[in-house]
Parts: sequence; C-alpha cells; structure tokens
Amino acid sequence: MSSTTSPPSFTQLNDLACAKAGGMVLFATDDWFAVADNLIKGDPPQWKEGVFTEYGKWMDGWESRRKRLVGHDWCIVQLGVSGVISGVEVDTSYFTGNYAPRFSLQAACLPDGTTFPTRQSKMGTAASPQQITAMEKMKTEKWTELVPMTPLRPGYPDTCKNYFPISSTQRWTHVRLNMYPDGGIARLRVYGIGSKDWSTVKNSELVDLVAMENGGVCLGFSNAHYGHPRNAIGLGRAENMGDGWETARRLDRPPVLQADKSGVLMVPGCEWAVYRLGHPGVILKIEIDTNHFKGNYPDSCRIEACALSPKEEEAVFGTDSAATGKWKTLLGPTKLSAHRRRFLSGGQVQPVGAVSHVRLTMAPDGGISRMRLWGFPRALNPAKL
Repeated sequence: MSSTTSPPSFTQLNDLACAKAGGMVLFATDDWFAVADNLIKGDPPQWKEGVFTEYGKWMDGWESRRKRLVGHDWCIVQLGVSGVISGVEVDTSYFTGNYAPRFSLQAACLPDGTTFPTRQSKMGTAASPQQITAMEKMKTEKWTELVPMTPLRPGYPDTCKNYFPISSTQRWTHVRLNMYPDGGIARLRVYGIGSKDWSTVKNSELVDLVAMENGGVCLGFSNAHYGHPRNAIGLGRAENMGDGWETARRLDRPPVLQADKSGVLMVPGCEWAVYRLGHPGVILKIEIDTNHFKGNYPDSCRIEACALSPKEEEAVFGTDSAATGKWKTLLGPTKLSAHRRRFLSGGQVQPVGAVSHVRLTMAPDGGISRMRLWGFPRALNPAKL
C-alpha cells in the first residue's frame, strides 16, 4: 500500500476522529515536544517562526523525543463517531527534519465503558511504566491492521499530505497510530461514515436523520471555498464560521439586487450540497442555523428530497442534475437572516414520504453552519425506487 499525492474522493467524507466530532487521544507513549492531542485538531497545522517552549521548538502536531529506548512510539485515538473507515490522511506539515519516517494504523471495535489509563496530556512527559504495563494488558498491538508499516514523506508543502485508502467495511470505535520509531506527525484524519445501531431507535422516535453521528454524509457539492458542507451535519452548534459550510461569492450576482413579493432576492445562481441520510425516513422538522454568519449568510435556502437506490446514488454523486426527475420539494424557498437558528415544521415542511437523500440549496451564496432534519426512520418503498 502506498500513499497518493492528490486528495482522493474519500477525503470528502466525515473525519470521524476530529476533536470537533468528539474524538479523543486516550494514550500516548511520549508527548515531549508536542502532545498527541494536536493530531485531531480540526484546524490546519500552523507554523510559528522562532517560537520555542522549554522543551524545544513549538510544533503544531504530535512530536516525541528522539527515542533512546527499545520499541517505537504510538498513541490511541477514540473516534468521536464510530463507523466505517474509508481512508486516512497523515499530514506531516512543517515536520521536515523531524517527521516520523514510517507509520501504521490499527483499529478495534471496543464495547462501551472500556477504560484506559488516565492521560496527563502535557509536553515534556511520557507514559509511566505503570501506564505502559496497563496498556500491554489491553493488547492493542493485536488490533486489526488497516495500514501496514508504510513510509511517510517530509512536511514540505508538496510532500506533507499522505493518503491511504482502506477497504474494511467493519465498524470501528478506536484506532492505534504507530510511529516508527519516533518523530512528528501534524494531523491524523480518519475519513468515513458513522454507523448507528438503528435497531435501538423506536419508529415513533424523532431523530436527526442527516446528522454525522447518525450516519449522514455529504456526497457532492457545488462550492466549498471557505468551509466544507459536511460541517453542516456536525455535532452541536458551530464554534465559528470555519465550522460551517461557506461558499465563495458568486460572480453572476446582478449589479443591482431586487426581490420578489415575498422578499426573496431574485438571483440567477445558487450553491448546493447533496447528503445521504443515515437512515431513510420521513422528515417532519427542519432547522437551518446561520450561527456566526452575520455579514455572509445566504438570502434564502430550499431543500429537496428523494428516494434513491444505490445505483441511482452512484449516478447522482457529485452532480446537481442527474436525479432532477426524482427530487421533490421538502422546503420551499425560505428567507434566512444573520446569526440565527430557523426552525420549520408543520405546513412549512412538505409531505414527501420516506426519502434517503436531500439537496440543500442556498441562494445566491454564503454560509450555513448547521442543518438538522428530524424525522422518523422508515424503510423505502422498493416499488418507488
């Protein structure tokens, strides 16, 4: 297995390990120069010229000391959202003479309540002999290997991104990142789709069917200049504008804007994103949140929905026209405002039956921090596919 140089399609999926999604570093053998928790930060790695700590150069990633003991360094990450992993990105940005020359990745599906030794998460520290002994009893080195020991490239702009596809279809809750033998890695991205046990959900229970933690995923979009549309189905409310879906300003905006009788701007263009629900269902309530988008929120949005078979989804992926005949209006053009949650239900949400996919469209452009689609999980009607 070898890394690829350009971002593969799996990087459009959700980052299951990201701290914003609830990911946590549970154990690391060594945190001397920079703590392993940095691996799962949502923001891109940064460089601070001339900044040093009492332990060495400040680095935005995980960097262990130069190993003078037997073995190699490794850490355990609990995924924020358990699910199927389609690929990983190992980013060595700014680690040029100190990057980890090799790595491997293992995974496990552990039961709820599994405990690990208490983590200190502090520069200049390493796991104690007692912690190492406790981890040895957990036999994490026996976890399933997803990526074998593989060379990494140094953290220069043209070599820092290392991508590795993963073919496993199992559900995972934890991963073990191994560095051979030591060094630095800036970020670990674990791309995939959340996996929820829907047998525990009652037919009468309202669930956010598109939420990342419930298996929702963005399949395609028109523009993600400032923020990826997968952010719109993330956990909680957005932390800032970077934690939402934000597009560039459309260049086909009219020189002078005009509105229709309902106050919606009449513009020729729009931006869209297509999502697959975590489970097909009947959508009854909608939330559109423009939190933090104060001078750059969309004028309006609309949502369409449809029921697609896997083959039809493959045809639709990444386009806005292939399934035009199947899209039904779930939410008509709806005026939005700055930095505000908009809740819609009742007659505002059109009855379209059980659906599997939605298309969120904003006009003309701007930012939406979150979209919530509450409904009842339901099976699709095979006769209508």
